[in-house]
Amino acid sequence: MLKKLVLFLGVLIVSGISPSSALAQRALTDPGGEPYFGETLCLPGAYMQTSPDCLPLGPSQYLTDLARAGIEYPFTPLPVTLRDPELNKLEYKYARINVTPPEQAPVYSTVDDALSGGAPVTYIPAGYLLYVSYKDRYDVDGAHYVFLRRNVWMRASPAEYKDFQGLIFRDEPAYPPGWIIDQARARVSPGYLSPEIGEVMQHGKLVTVYAVQRANDTDWYMIGINRWVERRYIRVLEIMHAPPEGVTNGRWIDINLYQQTLSVYDNGQLRYATLIASGLKPFYTRPGLFKISEKKPIETMSSGDLSDYYYLEDVPWTMYFDKRRAIHGAYWRAMFGFPQSHGCVNMSVGDARWVYEWANEGDWVYVHDPSGETPTDDAAYTDGGA
Repeated sequence: MLKKLVLFLGVLIVSGISPSSALAQRALTDPGGEPYFGETLCLPGAYMQTSPDCLPLGPSQYLTDLARAGIEYPFTPLPVTLRDPELNKLEYKYARINVTPPEQAPVYSTVDDALSGGAPVTYIPAGYLLYVSYKDRYDVDGAHYVFLRRNVWMRASPAEYKDFQGLIFRDEPAYPPGWIIDQARARVSPGYLSPEIGEVMQHGKLVTVYAVQRANDTDWYMIGINRWVERRYIRVLEIMHAPPEGVTNGRWIDINLYQQTLSVYDNGQLRYATLIASGLKPFYTRPGLFKISEKKPIETMSSGDLSDYYYLEDVPWTMYFDKRRAIHGAYWRAMFGFPQSHGCVNMSVGDARWVYEWANEGDWVYVHDPSGETPTDDAAYTDGGA
């Protein structure tokens, strides 16, 4: 009997459940062959008051600790649906131009000139990010030639844009959603010394966040029973329960630069949320309260600075809110959840379309950084860009 009890205590410890120290001490020090304490473990459940009939240990103690921390178990699913994947479809096809300075990308009037290297009609300067939209293409010997929407030809590599699906909320969730943004395994408790468990989670995986704790000078998020993920690998929606100061109609777009999330509030209620890619240092997305000044279904964006040049044709679902800074679809982005842009708020094509169809010119856009790391001095900002 003693061996069985010791084995049971060992199983509890390995599984991350802490047995009562008093019970463990009595079991391990009693010299008798088969000790009997006259005490019974409670059935698994949360016991907010001491039970006279049983000991709320093991699973019961764990569930009780969760309840005292305000975490209900069993967990309820998020009250969300994914947006319609049809929103991700565009009438345009895109191709990437691959040239490096001091070269330029030649543009030709005919496909024959493009194939033979005839006289170009114009050039596109070299840059770090160059995309064109096209109507047709011609492939020969592994080379790709595209017929642009402006009726000229050039050599470029056709590209597929990736989709990332945001969440439509039927109701405000009891616990916020989070997204894994890099390959990661959960740990059984907060801290780098805690063992990893489970399969590797991939970018974009949706989770629910039940608690947060500080360890190793960073935040750790609880995404399940004995499952914790470090801040580097997750972004979490921080739900606003009141409108930002200055918003009087209960209708706004919230952009959280620390969490790299965008959420939509209508009549003060959370309606939509997704991951973004905001401005990368030193091209920050400026914090503040703004209004959507102009909506354009497509827009060509480029940089006037050839030392840091980009050229992006037919950027979809553009909503300007702070000079040249805009919310828009970014068909060239492979991943979201990290600052990457020249100041604009990049979203997946489908997410941008949902927000575009919801938003009106004049709607509020609230940009903030809870970490305080983004500069707030206007002198740190230019007009912005893609």
